[in-house]
Amino acid sequence: MDYIDYYDILGVGRGAGKDEIAKAYRSLAREYHPDRNRAPEAEERFKQISEAYEVLKDPHKRATYDRFGSQWQAAESGSSHSAPFARAESGFSAFFEELFGSEGPRIRWDLFGGHAARSFDREAVLELDLIDAFAGGRQTVSLRDDRSGQMKTYAVNVPAGVRPGQRIRLAGQGHWRSDERRGDLYLRAALKDDERFHLRGNDVYTSFDVMPWTAALGGTIRLQILDGAVDVKVPAGSTSGRRIRLRGRGYYTGVGDQRGDLYAEVRVVIPQDLTNEQRRLFEKLTELEEAKRGSYERA
Repeated sequence: MDYIDYYDILGVGRGAGKDEIAKAYRSLAREYHPDRNRAPEAEERFKQISEAYEVLKDPHKRATYDRFGSQWQAAESGSSHSAPFARAESGFSAFFEELFGSEGPRIRWDLFGGHAARSFDREAVLELDLIDAFAGGRQTVSLRDDRSGQMKTYAVNVPAGVRPGQRIRLAGQGHWRSDERRGDLYLRAALKDDERFHLRGNDVYTSFDVMPWTAALGGTIRLQILDGAVDVKVPAGSTSGRRIRLRGRGYYTGVGDQRGDLYAEVRVVIPQDLTNEQRRLFEKLTELEEAKRGSYERA
């Protein structure tokens, strides 16, 4: 195997420190990255730069390389096949994350063939309100085009009951390739709670207000849920914090039409604008409560 001078590839001296090596690598990687540099030799040059950085940034690998030269992989692991690619993969991923962000082109390495198989698929987050995710339908998302730099709006049909983390594929809308083709765009669903509904697993949590007399005497209220409204019976003597369970009224589980449960929490509220009659009744209730308490104390 011919000697490969990693220091020369990065353009640094043998006494270069970690920061100098990292700076040189970032500069060269940006210059020769195949998505930016269309020259035929750019991809091979980029691979050499990345391999050199993977070795020289690691103190142990660097020491082994300084001692054994191009045979450092064999000295370290007993095998001189495919090791550079296996060790370089994690570094490439970190570089792309830094250079392009989490939406940058993903790079996969064929460890057996020894060449890069590039994927130009793109992934982005599609934030959905819980009600919109439950119902499904047409949604839009705006992303920056990696060629023009302009924002582009994509329309997507969201399936009803889309699950958190589920991906929706838009074919041919990913990153541009050098041959004028594009990868695919994957939108990963992220479900947002709102003021009314909160998703926990497959179960949905909500709350509703009841007046003191309904809480005391019981009654029926109209409750908004994800797919409309239902009548809910409030048991007599309910207090704030009591939960009423509605089976099968939660979010889709992902198995057929099965759904989780909905838990509705009682919130007893005091009316702010009392009529004269209501005030008189509350005063009467106070008198009756005090009389009852007095009778208990005398007993």
